[in-house]
Amino acid sequence: MKKYDYLLVGSGLFAGVFAYFAKKEGKSCLVLEKRDHIGGNIACEEVEGINVHKYGAHIFHTSNKQVWKFVNDLVEFNRYTNSPVANYKGEMYNMPFNMNTFSKMWKISTPEEAKQIIDEQRKIIKGEPKNLEEQAISLVGTHIYQKLVKGYTEKQWGRSCKDLPAFIIKRLPVRYTYDNNYFNDLYQGIPIGGYNKIVEKLFEGCEVRLSTDYLENKAEYDAMAEKVVYTGTIDSYFDYQFGKLQYRTVRFENEVLDTDNYQGNAVINYTDRETPYTRIIEHKHFEFGTQPKTVISKEYPCEWTEGMEPYYPVNDERNQELYKKYAELAEAEEHVIFGGRLAEYKYYDMDKVIESAFQRVEKEFGHLNLS
Repeated sequence: MKKYDYLLVGSGLFAGVFAYFAKKEGKSCLVLEKRDHIGGNIACEEVEGINVHKYGAHIFHTSNKQVWKFVNDLVEFNRYTNSPVANYKGEMYNMPFNMNTFSKMWKISTPEEAKQIIDEQRKIIKGEPKNLEEQAISLVGTHIYQKLVKGYTEKQWGRSCKDLPAFIIKRLPVRYTYDNNYFNDLYQGIPIGGYNKIVEKLFEGCEVRLSTDYLENKAEYDAMAEKVVYTGTIDSYFDYQFGKLQYRTVRFENEVLDTDNYQGNAVINYTDRETPYTRIIEHKHFEFGTQPKTVISKEYPCEWTEGMEPYYPVNDERNQELYKKYAELAEAEEHVIFGGRLAEYKYYDMDKVIESAFQRVEKEFGHLNLS
């Protein structure tokens, strides 16, 4: 008999949801986390009485009633609605692109006028779009592309829009209504008191070892548990035998400012190419804070290198082909469950991670005990 039923590598949402249900089944869990805290990228840190999202803005949204009920049973959520604003050289535009955006940009007031302008501008793209620039113009026209898409996207990906594949922007939300709600989902909000409250509930009853690298002593750790739930990078698990998958990452610059309200909104995107960061997050607005000071985070996208946190998979053909090879190896691992953003090389919203974990739990235990 091994000491633990499950060894969970990483302590993000996928591992947390799996651990939560494993504990309900009476299973013992050991969690190994490379960082000095649990929670993965949803971890928060309290600064000046404000819950700071350590790894960028996390706004929970879903249309899955089961997922929404699950997280609300763990912790109460507020009514935060994501309504980002774009700053183009000091001009402020509402997002997603809607009648407020069009009215400001073209001094118009009706959906018909907006449609005419966008349809006219789209005409410059003939045939199938060959790159991201052509794809974006075919969706939103030249003015919106130049002011609100081009600079932001080039900073995000570190290359020209002409050198990026069209499929990265399959669609850009365009609304002919005065609606600034970014998401179309039925439910959204922020956990009252921050995401750490959810994380603590998920891992309750587990043994947790922080600042511990599973891959450094893999054989030793594998011997401790019947099964492994692995949520790290899939290529590192297989010792990069086919080569390394590529990621984009983000560097954060945090500042505490002696003002109670710096920018009037939680999220402001900087869409010109010259501003080096893509956006500024003012964390207190996620929870309607009234603290005397404020905390802001500037986000600088950059190429990922060893030692940095991998954020966004680079979903081009080369990387997808490489991932498929690793996924085949993963299929053959009988006692290892691969799950989550890094192990599946997939950009996941939080609700989709939870859905994926639900499916895995059901497969593992034959049911999903939500009672």
